[in-house]
Amino acid sequence: MGKEKQYWLLKTEAGEWSWEDQAANGGLSKWDGVKNKQAQKNLKSMSLGDLCFFYHSGARARRVVGVVEVTREWYSEGGDAVVVDVKAVGEMRKAVDLTEMKGDQGLKGFALLRQPRLSVVPVPRDVWERICELGGGFEGDGKEVVDGDDGED
Repeated sequence: MGKEKQYWLLKTEAGEWSWEDQAANGGLSKWDGVKNKQAQKNLKSMSLGDLCFFYHSGARARRVVGVVEVTREWYSEGGDAVVVDVKAVGEMRKAVDLTEMKGDQGLKGFALLRQPRLSVVPVPRDVWERICELGGGFEGDGKEVVDGDDGED
């Protein structure tokens, strides 16, 4: 029996690496540039197939915008660098803003809210499910979408 899937949140400034950047070029990229030792430890804890929220940080855009999957476990490119490879799974149907998460009782105690400067955060399964619920899920989650607002009366 394999290891249970884990969930994570990866932060990036939209001006440095955006969801659009991630989704381009087949959705594959290296997740690198993490300097904080706790964040590096979290990267080293990731396994193939783990899912990660793609979170835009920065002054103007603090929100979960998509989901990526770990396609290569941690490796080093020299020095203290810790890198994982990820692939875009799908965009959130509705971005989930930090303000919305802070106001949700089901997310109390979530590490993102306790350690806001940490760039790689573990996400407990119940928190993952709640954020997915708030965002209406994500493209590629296997859930059928019922479009209740098609613009027609």
